[in-house]
Amino acid sequence: MGRRLRLAAGACAIAATLGLAGCSSMPSWLGGGVEKPKPAELGPNVALIPVRKAWTNRVGEVAQPVTINVSGGTVTLASSDGTVAAIDAATGRDLWRASAGGPIAAGVGSDGKVAAVVTRSNELVALAGGKQAWRQKLTAVSYTPPFVAGARVFVLTADRAVSAYDGQTGRKLWTQQRPGEPLVLRHSGVMLAVGDTLVVGLSGRVVGFDPLTGTVRWEAPIASPRGINDVERLVDLVGTVSRAGESVCARAFQAAVGCVNAARGTVAWSKPANGSEGVHGDDRIVVGTESDGKVVAWKRDNGERAWVSERLRYRGLTAPLVLGRSIALGDSTGLVHMVSREDGSPLNRLDTDGSPVMAAPVLAGGTMVVLTRSGGVYGFVPE
Repeated sequence: MGRRLRLAAGACAIAATLGLAGCSSMPSWLGGGVEKPKPAELGPNVALIPVRKAWTNRVGEVAQPVTINVSGGTVTLASSDGTVAAIDAATGRDLWRASAGGPIAAGVGSDGKVAAVVTRSNELVALAGGKQAWRQKLTAVSYTPPFVAGARVFVLTADRAVSAYDGQTGRKLWTQQRPGEPLVLRHSGVMLAVGDTLVVGLSGRVVGFDPLTGTVRWEAPIASPRGINDVERLVDLVGTVSRAGESVCARAFQAAVGCVNAARGTVAWSKPANGSEGVHGDDRIVVGTESDGKVVAWKRDNGERAWVSERLRYRGLTAPLVLGRSIALGDSTGLVHMVSREDGSPLNRLDTDGSPVMAAPVLAGGTMVVLTRSGGVYGFVPE
């Protein structure tokens, strides 16, 4: 819920970050001085699908929501103080651990060989085998983890520039800057590869780049800026995304959820939606959490709603992970909720350390990995 609406909640934090002024009044549930809605009560936990906690590990405190990188059976993640760890998802043991040399501004990207992070001092740091490979100064801060693929490191910065760097040397290969609204969301954005196209979220658009040259191949709008002030016009795309073949589905902050065909660069559908976290799905559905905690499933082929569940309202949910016949979501009390993929009904509830879950759960091999604010890393497997 509100803990993830950081910048768009009332514009004050955005203004401070970008040198703008002005702050509109906030709804009471966003911290406007009135008591927040009470989180939905949870009934007794009936474990309809058995899941066990296989291992635990720890990194430093995670002060802001991040993403967990998965490459094969390895998860790579970072704490706010700049600790970067590669962990074997099967055993929970460190493969390596290193320091970025300062606090980080976004999560970590990795292809299993090179890991990259961006520090709060606007430095792009690449690590290989737990040792620093190179470091480059950026022109602006980045809230999106670097994307590492094809021996290159791609970076999306807050000035809406997309840049590519040589993965071995750190030499800048190209930069492409696109126009956009004056405010940018302090939240992980969208960057992934589909075939030979680099797919990036810029404002409310999904943009396809040639990863070799930076040439724009296509643009597909999921949402368009509207409203009378800069905050109301903020429609940045937020990670995580749901990909099934050439179909890429994403959320535009507090505006819409939509899917595009990344081969043709066309919009399949876009539906109004009021949420701040990314989406996940499979070849049949796309699932997301709204800002009030409703869990919504859309049909992937046409965007019609498949179902809505209100059982977890106001519990501060992460983006979901669709996992076979279940969906996993973390909440602000450190619980991981397993709900039915068919209707959102509860299937199980898993404990962590009681601090908020700070990343959407991920699947690495046969292990679901969860990260909390206190730095707890948990591996869960079905029995």
